[in-house]
Amino acid sequence: MADSADQRLAAVVPKSRTQRVIDALEREGVYDDDRRVREWTDETVALPVTEPPESVDYLEIVRQVGEPRLRTLEDHLREMGWTDEELDRAPGSWAVVGSVVLVELGDAPRPEEVGEALLSLHGEADTVLSRGAITGEHREPNVAVIAGTGDTETVHHEHGTAYALDLATVMFSPGNQAERARMGEVVTEGERVLDMFAGIGYFTLPMARAGAEVTAVERNPDSFRYLIENARLNGVGDRVHPYRADCRDVVRETFTPRNARAADGASEEFATEAPADRVVMGYYDATEPAENGSYEYLDPALTALAPGGTIHVHEATPNDLVFERPIERLRDAAAAADREVEILDTREVKSYSEGVAHVVVDARVD
Repeated sequence: MADSADQRLAAVVPKSRTQRVIDALEREGVYDDDRRVREWTDETVALPVTEPPESVDYLEIVRQVGEPRLRTLEDHLREMGWTDEELDRAPGSWAVVGSVVLVELGDAPRPEEVGEALLSLHGEADTVLSRGAITGEHREPNVAVIAGTGDTETVHHEHGTAYALDLATVMFSPGNQAERARMGEVVTEGERVLDMFAGIGYFTLPMARAGAEVTAVERNPDSFRYLIENARLNGVGDRVHPYRADCRDVVRETFTPRNARAADGASEEFATEAPADRVVMGYYDATEPAENGSYEYLDPALTALAPGGTIHVHEATPNDLVFERPIERLRDAAAAADREVEILDTREVKSYSEGVAHVVVDARVD
């Protein structure tokens, strides 16, 4: 049906549902990726389809006239006159986060043309940002608008979770998508979780949506604002207990037992929170030891974790020390607290930088 111009069809949907509907059309097998998404009205877009979908709600089916879209970034850049040498320096990967395209330019020439090409390639997006390093105490992004409207605030949807954020002020790692989804699968309803570095709710939201009670700690004011907004946006405000604070202070004030272990074996009394069934440490440098040999973040994490609980430790690890280093640090901190560690799983999430991997260690601590 999509072979003749007068039979090219498109489903009109609200802009806010663009990515979710595209995903559903792809699952049904009727999304026509030979053509681009086009704006239909100020509030709607026309999504190219091979036939009217049966499993997806839409406003109307319209006929869409136009040439098939160019399929790759290279196609678009060649049409702009890029040489083979210039194409060799073009970005090889990028990510669409809501209505924003994030791209690392490297030494690509003519960034504005790269941006325009990416907008043509992704009709659902309206802004392209070049992304630099994440820096600073609050893990702040370094981005620049290279094409589009320049609107850096968006709502990103993945695996049923909505993330509102401003990509100019808070970080978002598209490469962590599988890990975010996984955290919503491993928790059980009513489970007590401490998310020590919650950000905008990267792991907090999937876990809360799965029924967990999450104490979410974040000290970056911009991230914290979106954490609150996202808890409401996902309908989990009653299960997310947010603290804008240093997670070490939160553990000390709310999880640390009022009484040391009683000589008669009586159970500990906790200040405010019951001990956590699960602790998430999503900060890459949280396993670093202090000069005195203690661990600034692992120690309080273990303080908050109930016996038999699960801890998820993220680390940026040199490739030759993958898994060995975070496991050794976790065992060392546990031994100092007279606790034992059972490794449940290890995962390499993605490349963090040259020679360094983002890894996760899951462990039971008794």
